[in-house]
This record gives sequence, C-alpha cells and structure tokens, in this order.
Amino acid sequence: MKILMVLDREFPPDIRVENEISALSQAGHEVHIACYTRKNKPEYEKTTRVTIHRKPISPLIYKSSVASLTLPGYFLFWKRFLRKILGNEPFDVLHIHDLPLIGVGRKLKRVFSLKLIADLHENWPAFLEISKHTNTPAGKLLSPIFLWRRYEKRILRYADAIIVVVDEAKARLIGLGIPASRIFVVSNTINLSDVQLTDRPYNGGTMLYYAGGINFHRGLQNVILAMHRSRNKQIRLRILGEGSYKTELVKLTESLSLNDRVIFEGYQPFRIVMDMLSESDFAIISHIKTEHTDSTIPHKLFQYMYAQKPVIASDCLPIKRILEETGSGLIYPSDDIDRLATLLDRLGTTAYNDMGTHGRKAVIEKYNWENDSRVLAAIYREYLPQQVVNH
Repeated sequence: MKILMVLDREFPPDIRVENEISALSQAGHEVHIACYTRKNKPEYEKTTRVTIHRKPISPLIYKSSVASLTLPGYFLFWKRFLRKILGNEPFDVLHIHDLPLIGVGRKLKRVFSLKLIADLHENWPAFLEISKHTNTPAGKLLSPIFLWRRYEKRILRYADAIIVVVDEAKARLIGLGIPASRIFVVSNTINLSDVQLTDRPYNGGTMLYYAGGINFHRGLQNVILAMHRSRNKQIRLRILGEGSYKTELVKLTESLSLNDRVIFEGYQPFRIVMDMLSESDFAIISHIKTEHTDSTIPHKLFQYMYAQKPVIASDCLPIKRILEETGSGLIYPSDDIDRLATLLDRLGTTAYNDMGTHGRKAVIEKYNWENDSRVLAAIYREYLPQQVVNH
C-alpha cells in the first residue's frame, strides 16, 4: 500500500513515528509523511524509507492550532496542504497521528477514496485539560475541553482503524461506544536494535535518574520534596531534559539546600541519555495521576526496564500494571510524598537487585518494538483490506 502519514509537528525527530515508518517500509509499503516546518527544513526530502512533504507554517497559523475547533485557520492550512499532495499522486491510506487532524482526514477520505487510520499517541482531551496553555482565560475560551471530547467521540467513528498505545486507552474508547474490533494496541516500546547500553557504575552514592520533559505534571517537585524528607541522604537525582517548570524546580532545590544532590543536566543527545542511564542505580517516573496519565505510556519506562534499572513510579494505571506484572519496580500514590520518602529510605540496599533483571527480561520477551511492529503490519496486511472505505 501507499501510505500518507500526517504529523502536525516537525519531523524528524519522533521515536514512535520513526519506528512505524521503519516497520511499514520493511513490510513492503511505500510511506510518505506530511508535516509542517518552522525551521526552514526542505519542503521535499526522500530517503530509503520515507518521502517527506513539508509546508512552512506562519507563526499566526501555528499559534491558532490551539483554537482549531473554534477558528478555521489551522484546519484550512492542513486541508490545502494535504489536498495538494493527494491531488499530485494516488495513495491508499491516510494515517493520521493524534486526534486534532482526524476531522480533516475524514473529509479527504471520501474525496480521494482512502482508508483512514487514527493513530492516537495519547488521550488528547485529557492532555489539553492539564496543559498550561489551555488553562488560561484565553485558552479556555478558544479551546473548550468539552468541544474536544465531543469532537473525539464523533470523529473517531469515521476511522477504519484506530491505534492506541496501551490497553487502558483501548478500554476508554470502547467506553465511548467505539467497537473493540477497530481498536489496536501498538505500544510505545523500544526498538532494541537502536538501544546501546554501557556498564558505567556510579560511585558517588545512590543515583536516581529521570529523563524527559519538565512540567508540573511530571511530578518532579514531589521527588525533590521526598528527597528532603527522606533519611537516606546518599541519594542523588539526575534530571535530563528541559521544560516550562524547570525554573520552579531549580528554585525548590535551592530553597531546600539540595543543590549538591539534585543535578540538572539539561537537554542531552540520545547517546548521552543512555550513558547517564547506565550510570544510574534507579529510575523514576513521577507523573501526577490524571485521566491523561492513566491512559498513556512513556517510552522511557521500557528504556529503564531494558537498562535493568528498578523503576520507582507513581500509580498511573498502565505503568502500575506493567511494573506489578513484571516485578520490575516500586509503586507509590502520586500525591503521597511521605510514601515516596519511605521508598527512598530503603534505596541502596540489595533488596531490589532482581527488579532490574525482571525488567530487562520482560522487554526482551514481550515489551519491545519487534512485537508491536507485528501488530502494526497486521493492521495493514490483514485488517484494512477487509474494510469498506466509506461508512
């Protein structure tokens, strides 16, 4: 099949999209991707696995994306862009990443006789509900959450197949009335061929590791507070990444006199991220428990498990399920700082050594991209050919 993927951000990078492109091209499909650019990247680029179509986006249209359900500019940008690509050459499948542009895809599906896949990386309405930009007075006016919930329930009916990242997300969509037979789980697992780990022990105490975005809902403020309350003063926390809440975390660290124990490494390339992970003793996923975090799964969970690091995590449903199933980590209630401090008290003992071994075994045997890529390939090979294009 000839596939046009649609991604409403810069590409590359995107680990999930890159993995999907690789899997589909290896299965014999021709993959194209449409995305915008704000960085003057080439408007047309062809590699051995994918052809990339880019369209420069103005600052005004880019900022209007937050109001795409109430103002027409952003959807109109995408409709014109995609119509041009689809008018120039034939495609079989429109594979749209994330919820916002599914509505554009629904209209193009009928015009160009395409099959439509909705690839939902996350629970989009719940993501907006906790996002900073949609909780301002202007954000609430221009992007009401109830409109996104209504849009999701209505628009997903037109997708021939829906891909989600975790079982809990599938259950949520079934609860919205979407048939289970059209929903497939292709998780955010790691491609083992892309991960290279080194054995670099850290000799300065017990190193706790976090890599990823830094905002309030990542819950790192709770980790820092728990370190302050914990009796284990040998723990150090290494934070890799950038984000809107970093300044507040730095201030909190300074106010608690933890500057020598909380290390902000900033953004690092993937190789350094893996090297620093290898140096660590434990890894942490401290997300605040919300509807959003109860229906998605981060790549880093499987990176941590594969690196044989016992994972300390808040009780977000998918993470809790996987860690308990595999015996590869410790769970605490996301709002219970004292409980987290108690867990930190016990780190540095040998009691948790087997957790790292269990985590790596689970990734090698089950939670890896080789297995998830088979599900993706089967959607195209077995499921889509049986579907009627227009519902």
